[in-house]
Parts: sequence; structure tokens; C-alpha cells
Amino acid sequence: MSSQPKKSATIEDVAKLAGVSIATVSRAIRNPEKVAESTRKKVTNAIARTGYTANVMAQNLRMQRSKMVMVLTPSIADPNFPGILIGLEKEAHARGYGVLIGNTEGAISLEENHMRFLATGVADGLVLLTGHEPVAGAPENNANIRLPPSVAVGRPLEATESSFVGVDDVAASKMATEYLVSLGHRRIVFVSGGVGDILSERRHEGYRLGLAECAEKLADWRMEGDGSSEGGRAAVERLFIKDTVPTAFFCFNDNTAIGVIAALRLRGFDVPRDFSVIGFDDIPFASNITPALTTIRQPRTMIGAQAMSILLDKLEGKGLGIQEEMMHGDLVVRESCGPVSRG
Repeated sequence: MSSQPKKSATIEDVAKLAGVSIATVSRAIRNPEKVAESTRKKVTNAIARTGYTANVMAQNLRMQRSKMVMVLTPSIADPNFPGILIGLEKEAHARGYGVLIGNTEGAISLEENHMRFLATGVADGLVLLTGHEPVAGAPENNANIRLPPSVAVGRPLEATESSFVGVDDVAASKMATEYLVSLGHRRIVFVSGGVGDILSERRHEGYRLGLAECAEKLADWRMEGDGSSEGGRAAVERLFIKDTVPTAFFCFNDNTAIGVIAALRLRGFDVPRDFSVIGFDDIPFASNITPALTTIRQPRTMIGAQAMSILLDKLEGKGLGIQEEMMHGDLVVRESCGPVSRG
């Protein structure tokens, strides 16, 4: 007895099983954001039961679309990354796309590998958390590699016109500095994230604007760090060689602030009785150190969702050209800042 091959499922089969029209099934596949969630679930279940998933994949291949987006990040261990990824994935899934993660670890060779993989057409778009355009591949291959539409997140691409979504570093840093001034601090040092770091420069600009709001003329006092807790410790050691020390530290990020607090406590000082310290980012560990860190909170999930929305609009022909979305950062007051010490 010969068995006949099973007939492939059609879009009509999906529509009948889901109890909707063929047009609704098509919309749920192509533009899921335009379909009610309950209807979308019916269509998704019907696709799974009929085996129509293969047909959808074939359709995407014919249209030269993968319905996937690659996220290129220098480190998945960055405490800012999970929140951004949640926003990216939530928006992508709502619109029928999947997400791939390319972790470069700051290595050119790994970045090249991800770009070769991307050249196979595995992703329609690219989200960049690296702060630079990706290396297009090995010299013998880069002539054939064309990057898909992209959007930068968290850190803008320097010397490149590209859409960008991140926190308003200048406004948030100005707010943090004004808070320290309101507590009576007049000798406030900015511990940077390194020479040439674009985020560090923007936050330094906000710090200067915050100082300028004070009726008194306050000195722009900058110490170079590198964005790490060890850089924060080293900055404190260099400061204590000088005749004058600050009463407050505004740090490029929370890791730097944690290093500053550790170095001050090692010298026998109390934070915030002797010195005030404020960070930037509100990483998960910020509320768990002693004292709990006052900082600027980034709306990471919102940043990720908006970045993905801009990218998918571009992929679907609805983009508005180069866009820059700067989101508001919130001052989170905890225990590491207090009135200026009279000692």
C-alpha cells in the first residue's frame, strides 16, 4: 500500500482553522502590530497546527527577508545590556521579528565573524551598541559585504550619520550637578570615562552647565578615569596628592562611583558625611552597596523599544530618515549624597 505525500498547508487552511479571513492571516504575518493580540494568537496557533510555518519561511526567502534583527554589543555582561535587550525584543516580537545577539567582547576578529554571518542574509537590520560602524569583514571579503539598515543605541556613532536612541546625557548630568550644588557643594570634581569617550564628553558638558547655574563661579574640575571601578579608585588616589580636595564627586558611571566610594572608605572617610558621590546609569548593584548610590537612572527598556521601532519602520518603508531620540534620565536619590561637610 503506497502512501501519498501529505498536502502542504495553505493560507486558506490557516484562515479556516483560526476562524478569520485570508486577509487577516496575511496581515498577522506581514504586519502583526496591526492585528489585535487575540486574533494574532489564533493565527499563530493555526499556523503551528497546520504546519504553515514552512510556507511563511519560504515566503520570506522569496522576498529576501529573514524577519530577524541582529544586535551587536561589545559585552553581554554590561549591566545596561539586559534592560535594553528586553525593550528590543519586546518591540521586535510584537511586530513579528526575532532577535539575534552578536557579542564582540571588543575584539575585531569576533566583529568580523559576525559581519560574515550577517552577509548571508540572516538578518534584515542591525542594532549597534558598540559606538562605531562594524568592521565589514576580512580584507578579502569586505568588498562583497553590505551592511543592512541600522540604528545606534546608548552610544552614538561618531562621524557617521545614523539614527540614534539614548538618554539625554547633557540634561541628566546638568541635573545631577545642580543637585550637588543644592546640597551646598562648591568643590565638585567630575571623574570622566576617558579621553575621547563621546558619552563622557556629553556628561562633562552637562556637569559644566550645572556649575554655571550657581550664582558663584565654580571651577570646572575634571579627573580622568576609564569607566571602571579601578579607574574610580585611581582618581581618588591622585586627588589626595593635591593640596585641595573636592567635597563631592560626580562620576561618569556607577562603576566609577563604586570605585570612588571604596577608595574613600579605605582611607577612613565616611560617605556621605565627609564626601558626597553620585553616579550615572543606575545599574542593579547601585542600590545594594553601602551606602546605596545616588545616581541617574536610564530608561533602558524604553530606549530599546524605541530603537527597534525606528529600525523596523525603516525596514518596512515607513522611516523618517535619520532620527535622534534623546530620552529623559531620572535622578534617583539614595544615601551617598548629603550636605557639604564643615570639617
